[in-house]
Amino acid sequence: MQSRAIELDVQTIGRISAVPSILEMICRSTGLRFAAVARVTDTTWTLCAVRDELAFGLQPGDDLELKSTLCHEVRLSGAPIMIDHVAEDLAFKDHHTPKLYGFESYISYPIVRSNGEHFGTLCALDPKPARLGEGETLKLFELYSQLISLQLDVEDRLRETQAIVSAQQETAQLREQFIAVLGHDLRNPLSSMMMSAEVLLRTPLVEQGMAAAKRIKTSGHRMAQLIENLMDFARGRLGGGIVLTKESNRALEATLSNIVAELTSIHPGRHIELLFDISEPVFCDSVRIGQLLSNLLGNALTHGDPAGVVRVVARCRDQTFNLSVSNAGTVIPADILERLFEPFYRVADGNEHEGLGLGLFIASEIAKAHSGGLNVLSESAGTTFTLTMPADLA
Repeated sequence: MQSRAIELDVQTIGRISAVPSILEMICRSTGLRFAAVARVTDTTWTLCAVRDELAFGLQPGDDLELKSTLCHEVRLSGAPIMIDHVAEDLAFKDHHTPKLYGFESYISYPIVRSNGEHFGTLCALDPKPARLGEGETLKLFELYSQLISLQLDVEDRLRETQAIVSAQQETAQLREQFIAVLGHDLRNPLSSMMMSAEVLLRTPLVEQGMAAAKRIKTSGHRMAQLIENLMDFARGRLGGGIVLTKESNRALEATLSNIVAELTSIHPGRHIELLFDISEPVFCDSVRIGQLLSNLLGNALTHGDPAGVVRVVARCRDQTFNLSVSNAGTVIPADILERLFEPFYRVADGNEHEGLGLGLFIASEIAKAHSGGLNVLSESAGTTFTLTMPADLA
């Protein structure tokens, strides 16, 4: 019978949203049609996640006889195994495992936790021979194995923190500390994921592989925004507030243009119009104003009409700076408008990427920190969020 610990490990891998994309990228970049994450102990082999283009028939939670697998040997040696063509490989042509499962090409890389514990393997196989290219393929598997290990560490921290919160009856103070710790600890695995995506985007891949790499990068960007909003929210509730580094900024237009360009690359099918008229320097924290624009523009791209135009307008006149983001879409009811800037408030519009409900709250807090305000107007022509703040309040 499968132990409760193994069941929890299978569930944990299932919660890591990057794993399906990792397995897809492995299949696309290697040509192997079966890829999996396996939990391997000294007595068991259990499937945690799989991409099966061979109809092999295994599902997450299924077990194999440990000694019938090469993953068992990877665990014992701590070294990866890679085979281009079993029939021509002196070490494995007579091995029982390829004969039992009928594969000719194979790779298995150990997944090792940060504490040195062997978790399992990231593996792939195919009945046909393949030219795997030892250096590049092993590096790819190494990066992905490290990413999975980091994500497992994050899941452990999450479970531990949740246990603490439950033990303390989920008091508001502990909940906010948990958010801060979680946001901080997510940055390292997120950086690893983004680095892997950039490496893949610079690597010649088939069309499906390039699309998967872009999805990883898009997810990473969205995670970075969520983490930043979480950290700002936690700092505000724990007494730090929105921290500003203000200066007389003459390059604000370039900062805002970079934010728009970044989101345009993530939403290539959307039409974003810009109108900038910033002839005077604005005394502000340009990074925070960029964060405000990123939150407003991301909100417009998520909830606005996908076929509509999104307009970004920035003007500085009479010592007042205005920044607005407008999108087409249905009118937002008055009762919802009243709550849009509340933390964790989300509009139930069925959008799968609606987030935590902190983006508009953080944008509003940034506006207040600049002695300004953030307003919203929603009518038949569309919805517009507008920042108004003094441009020279030193």
